[in-house]
Amino acid sequence: MRVGIISFAHGHANAYADALVNMPDVELVGIADDDRERGQAAADRFKTDYFSSYDALLKASVNAVIITSENSRHREHVEAAALAGVAVLCEKPLAPTAEDAKAMINACKQAGVLLQTAFPVRFNEAIKRARNVIQEGKIGEIVAIKGTNRGKNPGGWFVDKSSSGGGAVMDHTVHVADIIRWITEKEFTHVYAEIEQSAKSAIDDSGILTMTLEDGSFATLDCSWSRPSNFPTWGDVTIEFIGTDGTLFVDAFAQKFDVYHSNGLQWTFWGDDMDAALVKDFVGAVREDLAPSITGEDGLRTVEVALAAYESSKQKRPIAIT
Repeated sequence: MRVGIISFAHGHANAYADALVNMPDVELVGIADDDRERGQAAADRFKTDYFSSYDALLKASVNAVIITSENSRHREHVEAAALAGVAVLCEKPLAPTAEDAKAMINACKQAGVLLQTAFPVRFNEAIKRARNVIQEGKIGEIVAIKGTNRGKNPGGWFVDKSSSGGGAVMDHTVHVADIIRWITEKEFTHVYAEIEQSAKSAIDDSGILTMTLEDGSFATLDCSWSRPSNFPTWGDVTIEFIGTDGTLFVDAFAQKFDVYHSNGLQWTFWGDDMDAALVKDFVGAVREDLAPSITGEDGLRTVEVALAAYESSKQKRPIAIT
């Protein structure tokens, strides 16, 4: 199985590359990046070849690519891979606009190639167990959900709207919205949001969303860049489900030891490697010619939620998702 990576603009590329080089019968063929210094450094680190263009990488007999470029370039890179007949795992959010996401989905369908959206939190063991508990009806009917995805401000192109499509709301809404859809098997119908930008940020860095699902239940989400630079990890993902017969709380990053020393608190993780599980799932689907477990449509649905949140904040009213 020959896999390449297009761009190391997104930090998740490091985890995906590490997963690939540690998988049996998988070759990381190369890394394409138009930032030569960044791309060459990554290629050296993972002992593979550097390609100055994604076209050259796509011509190197690859079976699949992982795209971890700036959000604004996802469409360009996915469409090029589709044209080359190469399967794609695309970093979230799938695209900064619904138009781009739909074009990417259509390009892959027309070319007959697999398109998977990168939502690694689905592979967290606590999240998977929560899904089983809820779908078995053990806490009754879900009436409300409370989620958080609070992280550090990543800076760089993430705070440039032309590259990212949005700040914390775009970056973090999609993760939790996908988990809620996956667990409840319900679609979102309306979004109301209040979004702010602090004096220290060039783009939105905090938002509170209230999202209505098709069965009338609702979910709230804190999707902020509110963690300080000395926070023990990049952020958090928590979800609390309130049912008619009980409640269930999930902390996706609780598989850790708290280590206290003179420099403060550090977390030592011992649990799931969600990124490695995501990559393994993708490689398996390509190898076995299976449908992706997380589709392009899954990515589109969550982008629609984030875009509705921005529109709601602008208009100061709930926005319907059509």
